[in-house]
Amino acid sequence: MTQPAIHKTRPSILLVGASRGLGCAMAAECLKRGWDVVGTVRGSARTELHSLADEYAGRVQVENLDITEPGQIAALRDRLSGRCFDILFVNAGIANGNQDETIAEISTEEFVRVMVTNALGPMRVIEALQDLVSADGLIGIMSSGQGSIAGNEKGGHEVYRGSKSALNQYMRSYAARHAGESRALLLLAPGWIRTALGGPSAPFGLEETVPDIVDTLLAKRGRPGLEYLDRMGRTLAW
Repeated sequence: MTQPAIHKTRPSILLVGASRGLGCAMAAECLKRGWDVVGTVRGSARTELHSLADEYAGRVQVENLDITEPGQIAALRDRLSGRCFDILFVNAGIANGNQDETIAEISTEEFVRVMVTNALGPMRVIEALQDLVSADGLIGIMSSGQGSIAGNEKGGHEVYRGSKSALNQYMRSYAARHAGESRALLLLAPGWIRTALGGPSAPFGLEETVPDIVDTLLAKRGRPGLEYLDRMGRTLAW
């Protein structure tokens, strides 16, 4: 794939999971604010991100990546070798097909699919691509308020909750291993938004939430260490 001529004086973000919905909306918001974007999609089909690349010629680079495939993560690392990004943000995630299933009812195969996509895959991406981020940059992942153990007072969505709690724990371990470094680390809970994942009943749309999400992402830069924040920048209980 031919790389666009990225402008060296503009900040850049590597956005993993940007084919549509929240990820693509974040890419669009970053572009509006003067950032260059390298975004990943799964497969070879044309996506909303490709349309964004047409609109912002030379400022969007589309890369293929399935975060559940370690070989694809390594290949992306090789293709981006020598690049330096101000932000690496992993947005990819899924929910199990039946959110009412309890942990005892879900099939082993579906449990593995959700956990690999929501917890293992994102951490593999961060471990593989961390050296592409500037020393004073930011590494972040899209988490969820449902990943908060302290905040779980009503139950429900057990498998999805568990996958995001696991993600939060693994990111805390990552932060502990990198204590004292100058990079900012972020687990971001966007809230319930009308996307393919959030569904049509969610109370908020992309237009009203994505600017806040990007505000919080950018405000975290320059604050080393890990924080678990909602889209307004408020700290969530672990």
